[in-house]
This record gives sequence, C-alpha cells and structure tokens, in this order.
Amino acid sequence: MRHINIPIFIPHMGCPNQCVFCNQRTISGACFFERSDAGATVERVLSTAAEDDDVEIAFFGGSFTGIERSLMTGLLDDAERYVALGRVRGIRMSTRPDYIDGEIIEILKKYTVTQVELGIQSMSDRVLGLCRRGHTAEDSRRAVAMLRDAGFEVAGQMMIGLPGSSAEDEVMTAREICSMGCSASRIYPTVVFKDTELCRMCREGEYEPLGLDEAVERSADALDVFERSGVRCLRVGLCESENLHSEETYVAGPNHSAVGELVMSRLFYKRIKKEIDALFSVEGRVLGERSGDNSVERSGERSGEKRDIEIQCPRGSVSKVVGNKKQNKCKILREYPVKRIKVVENPRLLGYNIKVICK
Repeated sequence: MRHINIPIFIPHMGCPNQCVFCNQRTISGACFFERSDAGATVERVLSTAAEDDDVEIAFFGGSFTGIERSLMTGLLDDAERYVALGRVRGIRMSTRPDYIDGEIIEILKKYTVTQVELGIQSMSDRVLGLCRRGHTAEDSRRAVAMLRDAGFEVAGQMMIGLPGSSAEDEVMTAREICSMGCSASRIYPTVVFKDTELCRMCREGEYEPLGLDEAVERSADALDVFERSGVRCLRVGLCESENLHSEETYVAGPNHSAVGELVMSRLFYKRIKKEIDALFSVEGRVLGERSGDNSVERSGERSGEKRDIEIQCPRGSVSKVVGNKKQNKCKILREYPVKRIKVVENPRLLGYNIKVICK
C-alpha cells in the first residue's frame, strides 16, 4: 500500500508572527489561496491514485488552526466529505504549538483528523527567542499533551542550524520530541531565503548558515535519536520545488536536492563505524593478549594485514550504506585496515540496523 498526502498549501494564513527564517510563499511555491483550489487539487491527485492507496488530505504551509474559523471549518468540511465517500482515509495539518487550545481540540474532534504536525523547531527558549518564534518550549509541551490526551497522533517538526542553536540543542530537541510522546517527526536544516529577517542577518554577518556537511552531520544525530526511540521521521529537508533553488529566492544554506538521502547515508556510516570499531577492538585485544602487546587495538594493524568485511543492511538500503559516489565505502577503506567491502541485504534487519562481519 502506497501512502499519499494531498498537500493543500495555505501560505502564512493564520500566522501573525514572522519568524526570522520564514517565507512560506517561497517554501510552498504558493502565493495566494482560494478555497475552490483545494478541491481541484484533491481531485487531480485522486485521479492518479490507485484504489488501494492510503490517501490523506494535508493542510500545510501555514498555521491551519489559526486561520479564520469559518474558513478552517469549511476546509475541514470539504475534506471530511472525501472521507465519508471513502476516497481518502483522513485529514492531517500543520500548525503552531501556541495555536492549540481547548476550543481547537473540540473542533478537530468533529473530523477524521489522523495527525497534527506541530512546528516545534527547537526546545531551547533561547533559540526560540532569537528566531522570534513567538512561543516557548513549554507551549510545545502543553500542545502535545493536549492533542495526545484528545486521541490525536502528533508529529514534531524541528530545525537544524537555527540562530544560536548548537548540535547539543538539536539533540536535546529531538529527545524531547520523543519523550513528549510524538509518534512522528520531520527534520529541516535551516535554509536562508530572500525576503526574510534571516536573509538580512546573514548579509550583515549576524548569522552564518551551516555548510552542507555540518548540516548533514547534525541532522543525522537528530535522526539517530528518533530512530532509536521508534519515532518515525517523515522527511528530512524541504520538499523539492523549482523555486527553492532559484536565484530569485535562495540565498544560502544547505539547500541540497538530496539532503534527506545524504543524512540517511550519514547515519548508516555512523552506525557502521561504531560496529567496526567494536569488532576490531575485540579482535585487537585478542591479538594483543596473544602477542603480549596490549597496545594493539585493531586486528591487522600489527602485521599490516588487511581484512575483508561484509556489511549487512535492511532491504532497500544498499545505496545509502555505500553512500553518494561510494563515499561511505571510500571512507571506511581509508580509515580502517580493510581491503574489500561487500554490502548485502539482510531481510531480518530493519530501520538503520546493520551487521558487520569480518572475513
């Protein structure tokens, strides 16, 4: 079964705040919104969907629960009709933590809302303040608790490389998203777009965006937290659209077309490296004990002998394990006494779990 989100973008509607990084018209590719356009979008996507596809209508791009009430309930009514007809399974939306309250909860409970995505971005109040986010970490905790108590699934969105944010802040944010009970997540490396405060800050030297490699490394650390906690990461990086790379919109930052693949590949590399370190350390200690030299740490280092290794990975993960342009394999060959690397699928492995065997 294939899952399909039918995205209805509502740029900036319902959001009086202007976070330093935000230009939803650029990110979504939408400048205007008409309610009638939503129905046309749904019909267009449904016309290409298979009968057994798992389809949801998703209101993205703005703070959905902050828009004018009659428009919000009207859009929900329109979406619910597709649910009643059996053409879609449910409705999801993105919004801000401070736009969740008792009234909103009661409205959402009238509809087949499957998941609410919260733009948490950071659980550091210092970072939220520097970003002019307009809410606190406690607002995020409260919103998640209210939604979960009402029976909704919650996805927590976070950003990497925000002003004032450190790698430690981001790992902490990922851990809190998990501990609050979110069932899913998204990771967005910060990209600088025109017509944002962050653009001015960048040009005046007040903010320096992350380079691609650092953004990938820090995103992989956050992804590792989600993976180990069983919180599904729905996406890493912004959805691709032509305007994201246009000179008229993009200014700076890790806006790579395959940043998600790079992050997943980096996480596999970190897991593989840990396994190889443990494997060679054990073999090296045995070798050292036999030779009377406790300084030997890796098997093969003493004699200069190189070993062959086999890396077993989950189905469909071989290309991510090998890395873009074989980057992971090349790094392992440089860093360890390894002669050849064979990567094979093991259907019993799931997620980012791997197994390394020394030949």
